Amino acid sequence: MVKKITLLGATGSIGVQTADIIREHPHEFKLVGFSAGKNMDITRNLIAEFKPEIVCVQRKEDAKDLAAEYPAVAIVSGAEGLIDIAVYEADILVNAVLGSVGLEPTLEAIKLGRTIAIANKETLVTAGHLVMESAKQFGAAILPVDSEHSALFQALNGEKKDQASRLILTASGGSFRDLTREQLKNVTVQDALNHPNWSMGSKITIDSATMVNKGLEVIEAHILFDFAYADIDVVLHRESIIHSMVEFQDTSVMAQLGTPDMRVPIQYALSYPDRLPREQAKRLNLAEIGKLNFQEMDYTRFRALQLAFDAGVAGGTMTTVLNAANEQAVALFLNEEIKFLEIEEMIERAMDQHEVIATPDLETILHVDAETRKSVKNMLK
Repeated sequence: MVKKITLLGATGSIGVQTADIIREHPHEFKLVGFSAGKNMDITRNLIAEFKPEIVCVQRKEDAKDLAAEYPAVAIVSGAEGLIDIAVYEADILVNAVLGSVGLEPTLEAIKLGRTIAIANKETLVTAGHLVMESAKQFGAAILPVDSEHSALFQALNGEKKDQASRLILTASGGSFRDLTREQLKNVTVQDALNHPNWSMGSKITIDSATMVNKGLEVIEAHILFDFAYADIDVVLHRESIIHSMVEFQDTSVMAQLGTPDMRVPIQYALSYPDRLPREQAKRLNLAEIGKLNFQEMDYTRFRALQLAFDAGVAGGTMTTVLNAANEQAVALFLNEEIKFLEIEEMIERAMDQHEVIATPDLETILHVDAETRKSVKNMLK
């Protein structure tokens, strides 16, 4: 049976690679709907190739143009349009949008008991307790797409979770892993966008350089797998070959290995519980690689990773603050309004100013998110 797929964020890095997987397996998957932001060239190409039933774009004027060009396709727009895509009749919703805009559509899809393949870490970091409680209530499956969480999911598959003692996430260290904090003072946006292992969007590449990305993944791991923060470790692993590991109480360690290719975890989320062939993919050749390197994580050097652990332990709305402050600060850095190290300074200030609300509802989360962004912008003045 062909699985119907809806995709939030079709023009981003994960979205484009999801389309590759659907293209590679036309007898397994059909793209019935997608959201596409502002890139109309990619949107038109995707409509022509996949012939979806519904498409969402960001701007109303673009929606009007597309509706005239493609009368057979339902064209929607804006935040409401994202929800229309999320609740459209499908087997799997892939949430690959950037930022907390993915939260409300995900919660609406969960209410319909959909399987959610989640690549939008901000949704879990901002409101993980709501997502997981709702998934339990409505019988929705949450499948991780991030390479690290897919690795943990695969390593735990078929095991007794209560016999697992520790999650070990690997981190490449990003574009500045060999620089001291002193050397980081004057790095440029262009320097930061040069990731050694992965090809990703600009926001995620900056998050990788600050190590906020790994911090968000630690919070995600806590939410997805229900492990205490004291039982989650991060290790520096330059090659990005081991994507993450699970240690069990008998000291056995299960690791998932592979070349750095996001199509592998994307495909696994779409095909789960089955595995499909990948004819064109590069195979892992350990003899060719020769050796793998590991280093203990330095939480003083990678200050933002420590802040993420702190936010996770504080719980409640603190993770919302961490995420919102980071999104706003990264936008300011990409716009060359602040320096690289000021990203983590702004996050820390926003966290210091915040009084935690332990079990926030959706309205509270959205309010805290908006207020945090405003407060970070005001730090410039």
